[in-house]
Amino acid sequence: MLYKRRNEDICVLAVSTDVLDLTGVIITDKNAASDYVSFRSVFNGLSYVNAELTFAEDWRDNDTIQYWRKKAAKCAEVLVPDRVDPAYILRAYVASPELKRKVDDFNTPLAVIVDRHLFFKQGETQ
Repeated sequence: MLYKRRNEDICVLAVSTDVLDLTGVIITDKNAASDYVSFRSVFNGLSYVNAELTFAEDWRDNDTIQYWRKKAAKCAEVLVPDRVDPAYILRAYVASPELKRKVDDFNTPLAVIVDRHLFFKQGETQ
């Protein structure tokens, strides 16, 4: 989703891993809307997530089937019922200094970090 929205004014929120201790949290090994996705409890769900594929810099592949596998794995999810309490939100990431100023204008206690790489853009992290 982030790749498809990379040219929009959005931010990514870093969420504490403590959400994994909340009741009803589910782990998926792929995008939850993907075919053949696995939904598992936190107890054993992380062992089904392929960290190498999920954290890969690039999911493209000349083999179409591998491309689909990599693309789906890149979108593994932690599904939290109802909502994520703001106390679990650690920081915000944006793609540009201009967006950082916009988010800073909300006067939240969050650190706002410019990370162009996270948004599939060239340039330095600030």
